[in-house]
Amino acid sequence: MARKLSTIAPEWWDYTTLDDDLIRDAASLSMEDLEQLSRTGFKVVMYDTLEDFYLAEALEYISAWQSSTPDNPVGICGPIGPTEQLPLVARLVNELRVDLSAAHFWGMDEWLGDDGKEVPISHPLSFERADRELCFDRIYEDLQMPESNMHFPAADTMEYINSWEGVRCAVMQGGQGDIKHWAFNDPPRREGEHKESPPSPEQYRKLSTRVVELHPITLAQNARTSGGGNVTLVPERAITVGPVQTWKSDKVSIWQAGTHDNPFGQRLTALMISKEIADSAVPMSLLADHPNVQFNYYREGLGSCDVEMH
Repeated sequence: MARKLSTIAPEWWDYTTLDDDLIRDAASLSMEDLEQLSRTGFKVVMYDTLEDFYLAEALEYISAWQSSTPDNPVGICGPIGPTEQLPLVARLVNELRVDLSAAHFWGMDEWLGDDGKEVPISHPLSFERADRELCFDRIYEDLQMPESNMHFPAADTMEYINSWEGVRCAVMQGGQGDIKHWAFNDPPRREGEHKESPPSPEQYRKLSTRVVELHPITLAQNARTSGGGNVTLVPERAITVGPVQTWKSDKVSIWQAGTHDNPFGQRLTALMISKEIADSAVPMSLLADHPNVQFNYYREGLGSCDVEMH
């Protein structure tokens, strides 16, 4: 039977093309149900306060960097969204005197400008700019990471892709967007060979760092979270880390404080990963096949899927 058309953007794949029963099952999950979704290879962790939540996220940076040596370099791949952990990372590095001379960092993604190049650091939405201003520029000079060990995606992706060779990524962090992506691994357009069905999980997982066209929901979300709702400010294309690099990471750690995705989305992907339902219309669900995934939730940010009129 043919898959439903998206009720959001009929030219695209997304979670609204899933089976209705799966959507209802996800919406019905209580907080207690979510906590029971952990299995081997997938762990659900709850935090009672935002302070504990963002501190735990920041400590993943510190643990990764403390394990790095010149002979066995280690890094972390980090998101913009959330960002609240970044000043904490800088403070912890400074207070604990963590020497970053052998440590590495990968940015997850970056916007692509109208000129076909990654946006400059002067762009108001530049992810590299946010990483530097919120974290790396705040680290004491004698502890700072060498520029050569900081890897930010660019339109010419080869240097970024090659930076993953010879360096172990201990953790790839991420948030979850409204379209159920990590980084900018959005669901694709509904066209060509994928008009009747989305790419298979095996096909999608072969994707490396690349330039992508963004789903309309991703544009709207980033306008809401970063641009005051002004969609015209948000570029329509971006560069994103791919599944290839994700599967090179020892662990994938997703952080959900309730400020990016909504109560339904936070439940849907956890259910799909727990039950090993991988579907590229919901890219985050493909992590069902990764050997070490952790979903981190702020309890008060989980909300409810109950109907409530405003």
